[in-house]
Amino acid sequence: MSEGFGGFIDKKVIDGDGKARVVIDDDEVGKLLKKYKKIKKYMKSSVFQVKTMNGTERMVQELIDEYNENPLD
Repeated sequence: MSEGFGGFIDKKVIDGDGKARVVIDDDEVGKLLKKYKKIKKYMKSSVFQVKTMNGTERMVQELIDEYNENPLD
């Protein structure tokens, strides 16, 4: 998740008004969406519910912990 969209800011493409154009790679966005959809499908499954009640669920909890360490402002 910390990889983001795989975009970058091209310093040569800054407009005269101080706004920068950001180039975002469509393939990276596609990969991120695919991962997001897979996680959401997992969260809707009964396996996720059982692991959550059992206390053995780690995948989603690690993502939540990572976000809590580096929240977006």
